[in-house]
Amino acid sequence: MKKIGLIINPVAGMGGKVGLKGTDGEEVYNKAITLGAVMESPLKAKRALKELLPIKDSVEIITFKGVMGEDIALELGFNTRVIEDESFKEDTHSNIEEHEEIKNERTYITTSEDTIRGARALIEEGVDLIIFAGGDGTARNIYEAVELKGVVLGIPSGVKIHSPVYAKSPVKAGEMARKFLEDNRKTHVKEVEVMDIDEDSFRKGQVRTRLYGYLKVPYDKQYMQNLKCGSSMKEDGIKKSMAKYIVDTMEEDTYYIVGPGSTTKFIMEELSLDGTLLGVDVIYNKRIVKLDGSEKEILSIIRGKKSKIIITPIGGQGHIFGRGNQQLSPRIIGEAGRDNIIIIATKEKITELKGSPLLVDTGYEVMDKYLSGYVKVITGYKDMVMYKVEC
Repeated sequence: MKKIGLIINPVAGMGGKVGLKGTDGEEVYNKAITLGAVMESPLKAKRALKELLPIKDSVEIITFKGVMGEDIALELGFNTRVIEDESFKEDTHSNIEEHEEIKNERTYITTSEDTIRGARALIEEGVDLIIFAGGDGTARNIYEAVELKGVVLGIPSGVKIHSPVYAKSPVKAGEMARKFLEDNRKTHVKEVEVMDIDEDSFRKGQVRTRLYGYLKVPYDKQYMQNLKCGSSMKEDGIKKSMAKYIVDTMEEDTYYIVGPGSTTKFIMEELSLDGTLLGVDVIYNKRIVKLDGSEKEILSIIRGKKSKIIITPIGGQGHIFGRGNQQLSPRIIGEAGRDNIIIIATKEKITELKGSPLLVDTGYEVMDKYLSGYVKVITGYKDMVMYKVEC
């Protein structure tokens, strides 16, 4: 029987929809709760583990109590063994969304030390694979505990996910894990980078990325995401031409929701507006309506009105929804409509994908399928290509 180690960082990604750009630290976690954030990481872990149900009789899940893994593993009917650790602090909040049949009265505030200690315990248990749900901060913690002593696989659940230790989506994570567990001798294992950025700087609009080390992951490009790539200075002229085209074709009495990124910031500059590099801004008749809006704030502005969403793919990875722009939730996407999504990217950024599709991971399967198919991508002034989107 194969042994799976499971660690869920229950607070990972909570800051996304409320515009906090991360939830590292208890202070930010408390602020996220105050703003109405809910836990989404356990839900994403559940989607991944569902892909392992066909082999559940041949695997044992070794995990930790409550939302760190026990609740989901037991709910899905896996043979589950819990490593007891009384150091986790019980929290009175119950903020796991009740949709998708998850109803918990117990949640726990967990820290980086909990993840590190848990991962070390799983290595001592001799698990065949450690599956963890979180973001780049969680990957750092796993690296500190594991380094190259075992094989790990990330379920993408955080706001920012630069590291290629993660699969393209929770479902892809489950599929990759199943493939590895069914025959790990035929599955390529690769050492990949553990990257993270400083969240305090990130909230101030500054991106400072650092390489922390390497982890071993089961690898198949069909399932695993690439390392995030930055843009080059030589692309700035092309970005300016794209921005001018967007501004020249803006419609009156329409709300434009401008997603984060160095590409979309050229639109704000073309409008002579001070936008937020890493937040989501709302423009109406070429004037700012809202800077760095949360999902709730944006929805209240555009509900029942004509709106368009302007986004750019993440370099090297291709995600257009679900990475760093969780404010653009399925509710906001649905309000604007698929035909009102404007995607801009330089040809160099498209070429970096090497034929891989653009990706969506909104957390809702119906929405992801709705967004899939071929879309128009603006690559210059009156210049565009058709490109495939997959979930």
